[in-house]
Amino acid sequence: MPTPATYETDFYLWTQQQAALLRQGQLQAVDVANLAEEIESMGKSDRRTLGSHLRNVLLHLLKWRYQPERRGASWESSIRNGRDEVEAILADSPSLVPQLPTLLETEYRRSRRNAVSETGLPAMTFPEACPFTVEQILDPDYWPD
Repeated sequence: MPTPATYETDFYLWTQQQAALLRQGQLQAVDVANLAEEIESMGKSDRRTLGSHLRNVLLHLLKWRYQPERRGASWESSIRNGRDEVEAILADSPSLVPQLPTLLETEYRRSRRNAVSETGLPAMTFPEACPFTVEQILDPDYWPD
Protein backbone atom coordinates (compact mmCIF):
# COMPACT_ATOMS: atom_id res chain seq x y z
CA MET A 1 0.00 0.00 0.00
CA PRO A 2 1.56 3.34 -1.05
CA THR A 3 1.97 6.00 1.54
CA PRO A 4 2.32 9.77 1.28
CA ALA A 5 5.94 9.18 2.30
CA THR A 6 6.54 7.47 -1.06
CA TYR A 7 5.67 10.79 -2.64
CA GLU A 8 8.68 12.31 -0.86
CA THR A 9 11.12 9.44 -1.34
CA ASP A 10 10.39 8.02 -4.83
CA PHE A 11 8.21 10.26 -6.93
CA TYR A 12 8.18 8.00 -9.98
CA LEU A 13 7.11 4.99 -7.90
CA TRP A 14 4.43 7.15 -6.26
CA THR A 15 3.03 8.18 -9.68
CA GLN A 16 2.84 4.57 -10.82
CA GLN A 17 1.15 3.50 -7.60
CA GLN A 18 -1.40 6.30 -7.81
CA ALA A 19 -2.21 5.44 -11.43
CA ALA A 20 -2.67 1.79 -10.50
CA LEU A 21 -4.95 2.67 -7.59
CA LEU A 22 -7.09 4.88 -9.82
CA ARG A 23 -7.34 2.19 -12.50
CA GLN A 24 -8.34 -0.38 -9.87
CA GLY A 25 -10.98 1.96 -8.46
CA GLN A 26 -9.32 2.00 -5.03
CA LEU A 27 -10.10 5.64 -4.50
CA GLN A 28 -9.93 5.42 -0.70
CA ALA A 29 -6.23 4.52 -0.99
CA VAL A 30 -5.30 7.39 -3.33
CA ASP A 31 -3.02 10.09 -1.92
CA VAL A 32 -5.60 12.77 -2.72
CA ALA A 33 -3.77 15.83 -1.40
CA ASN A 34 -0.54 15.19 -3.29
CA LEU A 35 -2.34 13.97 -6.40
CA ALA A 36 -4.42 17.16 -6.54
CA GLU A 37 -1.27 19.24 -6.12
CA GLU A 38 0.45 17.40 -8.97
CA ILE A 39 -2.52 17.75 -11.31
CA GLU A 40 -2.66 21.48 -10.61
CA SER A 41 1.07 21.72 -11.19
CA MET A 42 0.70 20.06 -14.60
CA GLY A 43 -1.72 22.76 -15.69
CA LYS A 44 0.61 25.51 -14.50
CA SER A 45 3.46 23.86 -16.34
CA ASP A 46 1.51 23.91 -19.62
CA ARG A 47 0.76 27.60 -19.12
CA ARG A 48 4.43 28.40 -18.38
CA THR A 49 5.55 26.42 -21.42
CA LEU A 50 3.05 28.26 -23.60
CA GLY A 51 4.36 31.58 -22.25
CA SER A 52 7.95 30.55 -22.94
CA HIS A 53 7.19 29.69 -26.57
CA LEU A 54 5.22 32.92 -27.03
CA ARG A 55 8.14 34.89 -25.59
CA ASN A 56 10.54 33.28 -28.04
CA VAL A 57 8.26 33.89 -31.04
CA LEU A 58 7.76 37.50 -30.00
CA LEU A 59 11.49 38.06 -29.52
CA HIS A 60 12.28 36.79 -32.99
CA LEU A 61 9.38 38.67 -34.59
CA LEU A 62 10.75 41.87 -33.03
CA LYS A 63 14.24 41.13 -34.27
CA TRP A 64 12.83 40.25 -37.70
CA ARG A 65 11.01 43.58 -37.91
CA TYR A 66 13.65 45.86 -36.41
CA GLN A 67 16.82 44.23 -37.72
CA PRO A 68 15.87 43.25 -41.27
CA GLU A 69 19.51 43.22 -42.34
CA ARG A 70 20.19 40.36 -39.90
CA ARG A 71 17.29 38.13 -40.91
CA GLY A 72 18.27 34.57 -41.49
CA ALA A 73 17.28 30.94 -41.46
CA SER A 74 17.89 30.66 -37.71
CA TRP A 75 15.37 33.37 -36.83
CA GLU A 76 12.86 32.00 -39.33
CA SER A 77 13.27 28.51 -37.91
CA SER A 78 12.88 29.78 -34.37
CA ILE A 79 9.64 31.58 -35.26
CA ARG A 80 8.26 28.56 -37.11
CA ASN A 81 9.20 26.11 -34.34
CA GLY A 82 7.75 28.38 -31.67
CA ARG A 83 4.50 28.74 -33.57
CA ASP A 84 4.32 24.96 -33.98
CA GLU A 85 4.85 24.45 -30.24
CA VAL A 86 2.20 27.03 -29.35
CA GLU A 87 -0.23 25.35 -31.77
CA ALA A 88 0.46 21.92 -30.23
CA ILE A 89 -0.04 23.19 -26.67
CA LEU A 90 -3.30 24.92 -27.61
CA ALA A 91 -4.51 21.77 -29.39
CA ASP A 92 -3.89 19.75 -26.22
CA SER A 93 -5.22 22.44 -23.88
CA PRO A 94 -7.74 24.63 -25.73
CA SER A 95 -8.85 26.20 -22.45
CA LEU A 96 -5.58 28.18 -22.59
CA VAL A 97 -6.75 30.07 -25.71
CA PRO A 98 -8.72 32.70 -23.70
CA GLN A 99 -5.57 33.32 -21.65
CA LEU A 100 -3.51 34.30 -24.72
CA PRO A 101 -4.16 38.07 -24.47
CA THR A 102 -2.98 38.16 -20.84
CA LEU A 103 0.00 35.93 -21.57
CA LEU A 104 0.84 38.07 -24.58
CA GLU A 105 1.02 41.21 -22.44
CA THR A 106 3.35 39.61 -19.92
CA GLU A 107 5.52 37.83 -22.43
CA TYR A 108 5.80 40.85 -24.72
CA ARG A 109 7.37 42.90 -21.91
CA ARG A 110 9.94 40.14 -21.41
CA SER A 111 10.53 39.76 -25.15
CA ARG A 112 11.02 43.49 -25.54
CA ARG A 113 13.58 43.51 -22.73
CA ASN A 114 15.38 40.57 -24.33
CA ALA A 115 15.28 42.20 -27.76
CA VAL A 116 16.99 45.29 -26.35
CA SER A 117 19.64 43.11 -24.76
CA GLU A 118 20.22 40.89 -27.80
CA THR A 119 20.15 43.55 -30.50
CA GLY A 120 21.87 46.40 -28.71
CA LEU A 121 19.18 48.71 -30.05
CA PRO A 122 17.70 51.35 -27.73
CA ALA A 123 14.56 50.35 -25.85
CA MET A 124 12.58 53.08 -27.59
CA THR A 125 13.13 51.19 -30.88
CA PHE A 126 10.57 48.64 -29.74
CA PRO A 127 6.99 49.70 -29.00
CA GLU A 128 5.89 49.50 -25.38
CA ALA A 129 2.71 47.69 -26.42
CA CYS A 130 2.90 44.56 -28.49
CA PRO A 131 2.73 45.49 -32.18
CA PHE A 132 1.45 42.04 -33.16
CA THR A 133 -2.00 40.56 -32.71
CA VAL A 134 -2.51 37.04 -31.40
CA GLU A 135 -3.67 36.08 -34.89
CA GLN A 136 -0.47 37.41 -36.47
CA ILE A 137 1.73 35.70 -33.92
CA LEU A 138 0.09 32.35 -34.61
CA ASP A 139 -0.25 32.78 -38.38
CA PRO A 140 2.42 30.69 -40.13
CA ASP A 141 2.29 33.03 -43.14
CA TYR A 142 2.72 36.28 -41.20
CA TRP A 143 6.14 37.91 -41.35
CA PRO A 144 6.52 41.53 -40.24
CA ASP A 145 7.95 43.89 -42.84
